[in-house]
Amino acid sequence: MYSIISFTRTIVKHFLYSGYDFSYLTVNKNMSQKSKKQFGVWMDSHHATVVGKPDAEAENFSILGHAKNAGAGFNTSEKNAHNDEKTLQHKFFKEILTYMQNAEEVHLTGTGTEQEQFMHYMAETPQFKNTITKESTSNKMSDENLAEYIAAKFN
Repeated sequence: MYSIISFTRTIVKHFLYSGYDFSYLTVNKNMSQKSKKQFGVWMDSHHATVVGKPDAEAENFSILGHAKNAGAGFNTSEKNAHNDEKTLQHKFFKEILTYMQNAEEVHLTGTGTEQEQFMHYMAETPQFKNTITKESTSNKMSDENLAEYIAAKFN
């Protein structure tokens, strides 16, 4: 065991002191940022607008889709009404996630606490548990302004 460690240290020292140029092995931060799958979502409890880059070569963010939560209808039982509301909220969240396949970074914004609940939902979803999420508060804005707002958050 000791000889393997000693051998490894010798090899590492050889390469470090050999004068080889290893600068080509560094990662360009700008390239790594551009290749990440980044998305933005403006949401409240009834509507969501998803922003992202349509493909890997795209430079600008654009609107990928809209999701709606109709909300629970009238129910005489408070317990059933709460269960219906949670079920519809999860359906709403799943609809939003269909636009964000393989997301690496997501910026959530909106007017209420819905973004925080959505962040928790994403963290509990295996496909999105390692996604970096950030949040902010903003009023409803036009689709074009939202795309610019999200682009500014990632640049």
